[in-house]
Amino acid sequence: MPRFDNAYAQLDLVRQPEIANEPLFAFDAADEYLLGHLAEQKLPAHSRVLVLNDGFGALAISLLGHFDVVTSGDSHLAATALVKNLTRNGKPFDALRLLPASEAFAGQFDHVLVKVPKTLALLEEQLIRLQRHLKPGAMVVAGGMIKHLPRSAGELLEEYIGPMQASLAVKKARLLAAQYSPRDPAASPYPTRYRLDKPALELVNHANVFCREGLDIGTRVLLPYLPHNLGRARVADLGCGNGVLAIASALENPDAEYTLVDESYMAVRSASENWRTALGERPVTIRAADGLVGQPAASLDLVLCNPPFHQQQVVGDFLAWRMFQQAHDALVSGGGLMIVGNRHLSYHAKLRRLFRGVEQVAANPKFVVLLALK
Repeated sequence: MPRFDNAYAQLDLVRQPEIANEPLFAFDAADEYLLGHLAEQKLPAHSRVLVLNDGFGALAISLLGHFDVVTSGDSHLAATALVKNLTRNGKPFDALRLLPASEAFAGQFDHVLVKVPKTLALLEEQLIRLQRHLKPGAMVVAGGMIKHLPRSAGELLEEYIGPMQASLAVKKARLLAAQYSPRDPAASPYPTRYRLDKPALELVNHANVFCREGLDIGTRVLLPYLPHNLGRARVADLGCGNGVLAIASALENPDAEYTLVDESYMAVRSASENWRTALGERPVTIRAADGLVGQPAASLDLVLCNPPFHQQQVVGDFLAWRMFQQAHDALVSGGGLMIVGNRHLSYHAKLRRLFRGVEQVAANPKFVVLLALK
């Protein structure tokens, strides 16, 4: 694994989740460009620098010891990577803490480095929140690889921070820099809400929640086939998003026990709020986690999942495969994993490598609902 040499540090970094023979790096040219640009600003050592959406700690760990650094993002995997990479590089594991994107900033910042996230609603929410925490003249510099850097990212900087200037491209990366000009803080359009007829629910969706404007079509296909008469079954909603699968299931199964997990802090907050609205004080476990890592073996009877097929801009089925493995380990013998997926992903073939039986519950031209039995 190559080292990340930049203007502030030389680091040995790993991605999360760790995958054998991982071909991708835990940093990119945009990280290097952002740090090089910051070095040119010659900020005083006492400056407060905020890092947003640092995938695996490349930015924040590089700046540790040079400035007063705060790092924030919406990924539990990023938080895990931060701790691991601090340790790998001889830093105390608690030298930095990732502030979940669902929590408010504190204090004022002199400079902000932003990795532009896949979900621009998250960027918009972060910029709106920043308005109350920027010193006059503070710089906000956003970076990304050009193929993942939409024009609208610059428009958001212009709208909420100040006049924006785009850099030249370097190693296929580009920076968008804006100097904060004080203005009346904008009202956030987040969280969004939408209603379902069956079950009758209003669902809250914070900015980084998948399909925050309406129910995604895969979940819509799965909902009618959620099992009833589960009794006191122990059920997990794996990659829960706003919690709709678990909530719909819980409404039909009053004695079942539920665990909801997602690696997005905003998803966990959304699911928690939605559970309380729909089910009041009914006991539940809702947590930010790397899937079912840490879930005891043979502790679940049923796992519900609409698996993701990307991690930020990286597309593939590696996250889904990890989820299937985690579910298999956590299920009792005879327990089931119920999923919905695009037909072309051929999840049935992958599931047969782990489970003793795979049943097609439902299908349409685009999606298939599968039940895999351990």
